[in-house]
Amino acid sequence: MQNFEAISLTAALLAAAGDLTRRINDGVVARGFEARPAYGFAFTRLAPDGATVTDLATHLGVTKQAASQLVEELVRKGYVERRAHPVDARARLIVLTERGWACTRAAEEAAGEAVREWVGLVGEGEVRALRDHLVRIAPYGPIRPAW
Repeated sequence: MQNFEAISLTAALLAAAGDLTRRINDGVVARGFEARPAYGFAFTRLAPDGATVTDLATHLGVTKQAASQLVEELVRKGYVERRAHPVDARARLIVLTERGWACTRAAEEAAGEAVREWVGLVGEGEVRALRDHLVRIAPYGPIRPAW
């Protein structure tokens, strides 16, 4: 692959990721949730079993202070709650509340709508192949923004 092709591919992937992030967030807001993209990136780490602030900071690529501020915001909005950590008495486990899970389901619906549009453009087989290829290229994430 030539450099100009690599740059074109890179630009297309970044544009698709940015557009998908925006469309999912817009869909979540349209379903009645107050949200911003950082919430969804955090929720991917908090689901299904919760995480500590340190875990969340590592996942998001931010400082513990920034992760703590995000957790405070999510607690105020009713999306997460703090619980005793089952193993480490010094740590608190941050878990999604029912409202957080409902927001997550709204994001899944919005993602489904966006991907169905892709299917309409290139076909279901091509979208499945794209998914399979991307999973091989980046199998473990983490799913986080490029701050």
